[in-house]
Amino acid sequence: MGIEPNPLELAARALQHRDRSAREIDERLARAGLGDDARAEALETLERIGYVDDARFAAARADALAARGHGDAAIRHDLEGHGVPANVIETVTTRLEPESERARAIAERHGRSTRTARRLAARGFGDEAIEAALGGDVAAGGPEFL
Repeated sequence: MGIEPNPLELAARALQHRDRSAREIDERLARAGLGDDARAEALETLERIGYVDDARFAAARADALAARGHGDAAIRHDLEGHGVPANVIETVTTRLEPESERARAIAERHGRSTRTARRLAARGFGDEAIEAALGGDVAAGGPEFL
C-alpha cells in the first residue's frame, strides 16, 4: 500500500496557477484517490483560510468573461460548469456592468448589423440587450439589414 497523498498539498498545487472553485478542487482530490471525509476536511480548511472562495472565483471569472465580450447567459453557463452555486452566480452577475451596456459597446465597435446581432447572440447576450444595442429592426433581422 502506498502513502495517501496530502490533500492540502494537492489542492495547493491545483491553486498554484489560478483560482479554482470548491467543486474543481474537490474533483481533483477525488481523482487523486482521496475519500469523502479527507476531501471535505481539506476543503473546509482551504475555505477557512481563504485559499478557496467560490464568491471570489466567480466574481473574477465573471469580470473576465464580461470584459471579453460575453453576455450574462454565457457567463452563468460557464460558472455553472465550474460548480459555482446558483446564489453566488446570481450575486456576481447582478454586479456586472448591465448586459445592454456591454452589448452597446460591442455594437459600437462592430456596427449595427445582423452580423453583430448574431455575434451578440452567440456570445450569450439576451434578446433585450441585443435589441437595446441594435434597435428592433436589426435585432430581428429586418429586411433593410439583410
